[in-house]
Amino acid sequence: MNTPSIAADSKGPVKTGGRSGPLLGPVEWLLLLVAAIWGGSYSAAKVATEQMPVLQFLVLRFGLTFLVLLPALRGLAVASWPAALTGALILGINLLAIFVCETFGVSLTTASNAAFLISLCVAFTPLCEWWLLKTKPGGTVLAGAGLSLLGAGLLAFQHGGSASLAWGDGLMVLAAFLRGIMVCLTRRHGQRHGLPALTVTAVQMGVMALGSIILMLAVHGTAWPPLPSSTSFWSAMAFLVLLCTLFAFFAQNYAASRISPSRVALLMGSEPMWGALIAVLWMGEQMALQGWIGGLLIVASAWWVTRQGKKIVV
Repeated sequence: MNTPSIAADSKGPVKTGGRSGPLLGPVEWLLLLVAAIWGGSYSAAKVATEQMPVLQFLVLRFGLTFLVLLPALRGLAVASWPAALTGALILGINLLAIFVCETFGVSLTTASNAAFLISLCVAFTPLCEWWLLKTKPGGTVLAGAGLSLLGAGLLAFQHGGSASLAWGDGLMVLAAFLRGIMVCLTRRHGQRHGLPALTVTAVQMGVMALGSIILMLAVHGTAWPPLPSSTSFWSAMAFLVLLCTLFAFFAQNYAASRISPSRVALLMGSEPMWGALIAVLWMGEQMALQGWIGGLLIVASAWWVTRQGKKIVV
């Protein structure tokens, strides 16, 4: 695995012409695949947390992932490894906060609502980019973020007013904000230290596994419930560990160091549509017409901003 490089950034904007190449490049297609996989993660997590407490579930999920990724820690053998490790630890702590909010959130609401509300990161990321990276987003990006926010609102309130919302919905909104911060921190970390994406993922998983253990001991003590024996639980766990965690986080770390945070978030904006389709087809959840309209608005905003962004490589 090659070390992520942002050398192209130092060459300035590269004009490509709106019609000279494909609408999406390899990195963008990679992010769309991640969005589809993560869309299915809400239903898988819902299945798993119905059979195991949330914190124990997180320990098992990230502990297994970290063990698989142990060989990738050899990537820390770089001259700037102390600063690089510090950056990766910060990313891991932020990611732990995201997953605590997301996993408790999905256990307290529907899988489709969880997928919809996490898409608010599309609206939050340009603001986080402005705040953390001092990069003011263009009008197209802000307009796309606003359209995504409108779509998320239609999705969240598709079954009625505020009475239809739950504690889980609020946790998903908080997770969306933390995701916006995560995208910006990942890009800044990649710019400064250039660790291999797989090494960053391994450190993140280690921090998340350790953090989950600490939280579990603080809340539940040393008691550990019997492991579920059902096929549905272990199938969901395999999907979450191998695809949603190992593959998806490596892919996102790789892509986020190569394109702008706002474009990462907007491309990932198709995640709620995948989440909705999987929740309806697999979990049997019901969606109103308003919800589908909201999802289409989110996907449309991602497509629009990506199309505009092809004029320059960011």
